[in-house]
Amino acid sequence: MDTFNELSLDQITTHLKTAYVPMHRPQNTRTGREAAVLIPLLRQVDGWHLLYIRRSVSPHDPHSGQVAFAGGKYEKQDRDLVHTALREAEEEIGIAQDDVTLLGQLNCHQSISRYRITPVVGYIDWPYPLRLQASEVGRAFTLPLDWLAAPDNHEIRELERHGQRYPVAYFREYDGELLWGATARMTLSLLKTLQLSADSSQPLQQEGSVAQYA
Repeated sequence: MDTFNELSLDQITTHLKTAYVPMHRPQNTRTGREAAVLIPLLRQVDGWHLLYIRRSVSPHDPHSGQVAFAGGKYEKQDRDLVHTALREAEEEIGIAQDDVTLLGQLNCHQSISRYRITPVVGYIDWPYPLRLQASEVGRAFTLPLDWLAAPDNHEIRELERHGQRYPVAYFREYDGELLWGATARMTLSLLKTLQLSADSSQPLQQEGSVAQYA
């Protein structure tokens, strides 16, 4: 298999289930520092893409203007973190929950802002009539999976914050958008998982656990 584009939905689902290590925690023990994002996988003419957002510019948002996946904090009324991801995606970019085919989850990511983020992977038909919540989302766009997987398109840099240095993932700029930080880490984690089913001669490089990364 030469590219990720040859993967079927069944293969993607199988490898997500194989790699995921569930954390069995009672719902009433959630700390208020948990969040979830939806990683929407879609098919275009040139192959698989992921759907990202660029957050609106706001002086009150520490992630203002950054590239992200739609998502947010776990709320008490959410059934679980999967519901959190689906609810937030519907609120932020208008993807109806019933229009998402759930494929699996990635292991949680610990951001340097001390949130435990659960990435939920789901398939959506494309094109899709997105509705952006202007106060939170400035733009929605897709990036090709094969481009994201190319070793020349991403690297690990060190970022200093609060007197500590953290390894931070960065991608090359694409269509004027810069993917970096926790969202870049989650992207690399998904690619690493899918690589288990892709016979690639150039393995994707990813260092260890994602815990404590930006």
